[in-house]
Amino acid sequence: MPTYEYACDACGNGFEVFQKMSDDPVDVCPKCGKKVRRVLSGGIGIEFRGSGFYVNDKSASGGTKKA
Repeated sequence: MPTYEYACDACGNGFEVFQKMSDDPVDVCPKCGKKVRRVLSGGIGIEFRGSGFYVNDKSASGGTKKA
């Protein structure tokens, strides 16, 4: 489930909500009760760690296979 960011223009409160994509968006600020808007964020980057993600990765033993 994604985390959505919201901002209230009335009081300046910014908050995040962890909700399903099918859930209705939050429309009321929990701090002041006024209308909020969803903020578009850049999200997170994908980071590949470890071996085996690329064709040119070496094997875990560090060498090449001999036939």
